[in-house]
Amino acid sequence: MYVVCKDHVELAIDMFVDEFEEAPDIVDLDQTKFIEWDPPVTCEECEQRAKFLII
Repeated sequence: MYVVCKDHVELAIDMFVDEFEEAPDIVDLDQTKFIEWDPPVTCEECEQRAKFLII
């Protein structure tokens, strides 16, 4: 699972495929709310606002 900004989506997809050998699901954090989990505010790769969850 990766939480990233728009600039790092491709990198996160590549890392996911390398690790799990299958295509990930991409969730837009602006359109999805979680009941028991608050996603990180910033990207895992930089300090920009996190926009996507790669799972």
